[in-house]
Amino acid sequence: MTSRKLISICVPVYNEEDNVRPLYKRVRTVMSQLEHLYDYEILFTDNRSEDRTFERLASLALDDKRVRVIRFSRNFGFQRSILANYVNARGAAAIQLDCDLQDPPELMVEFLRRWEEGYAVVYGVRGNRPKENPFLFGLRRVFYRLIDALSEDTLPHDAGDFRLVDRRVIEELRHVRDQQPYLRGLIAAMGFRQIGIPYNRAARERGSSKFSLWRLLGLALDGILHHSIVPLRLATAVGFLMCGMAFFGALYFLVARTFGAEWPEGWASLSVLVLFSIGLNALLLGIIGEYIGRIFKNVKPMPLVIIDDVIDHGHDQSQTSTDHGQTSLLVGTDTKVTRLDSPQKATGG
Repeated sequence: MTSRKLISICVPVYNEEDNVRPLYKRVRTVMSQLEHLYDYEILFTDNRSEDRTFERLASLALDDKRVRVIRFSRNFGFQRSILANYVNARGAAAIQLDCDLQDPPELMVEFLRRWEEGYAVVYGVRGNRPKENPFLFGLRRVFYRLIDALSEDTLPHDAGDFRLVDRRVIEELRHVRDQQPYLRGLIAAMGFRQIGIPYNRAARERGSSKFSLWRLLGLALDGILHHSIVPLRLATAVGFLMCGMAFFGALYFLVARTFGAEWPEGWASLSVLVLFSIGLNALLLGIIGEYIGRIFKNVKPMPLVIIDDVIDHGHDQSQTSTDHGQTSLLVGTDTKVTRLDSPQKATGG
């Protein structure tokens, strides 16, 4: 008899106490229809929630050994939480799913069907967004098209983090050392066979979004700076343009003075020109500084995430245990992640 493939369903959470159980029930309902084909695990990464999210996840893990819970020592951010999920996934494929249920778990069936056809990455393409602020909706659309235009890689439009990735992609992600990863771009740039599945995104029923406008703008900036050197080239082009204007301006004044032209003192225009030059230099130095700042963060010997608690009742069927500590493992090159099956102090009945 052929063994069933293991599918990892990865869910990053932060202050989602009202959503974890409804999400779990819908995922379980979907996967029960596929139990003749697949085994599955649900891997939650808790970004140090401040509500009762972790307690409710612990209760789920106690009731269902397929549920695993990783709690970070602090909030490491959404993208790093997703990456930690992928790195700790045990399945032949992993499906990233948000906890707010705006992305329908039922679409996982189509994701898996496409995966069985040979696609290494299957991602959702967002259509209608009920109740979303029109300004944010337009901003998102502009961002996706802007980053695709600026990037050296082809990035999908209107695609979030709702996706399935094959084990080959996961193994490549284990080599990522970036402290500010932009996974939508990283995965798109890997190649492999990829396909998008259109769907309409539901409105959030419980809780509130954790993404403010500033966080969305920060994610957009990460995406542009991670996948394009166009801003640096723009700085160089503007520098050449300004130098050219200065050269031809000086040449013009020299020729005009040679033919007897007289010029006013022009202190006001000179002051404006000086201020403009200072502002331009500050802007260009700021662009360069953004890149240098990312280099600085990536060369620091910091772990990707630090794990405070691990709940994994299903790994050892003979006992119920909760692991504590911050055991880390170098994966690939310099990326530090916590290894779930490493020897750790355990307590349990």
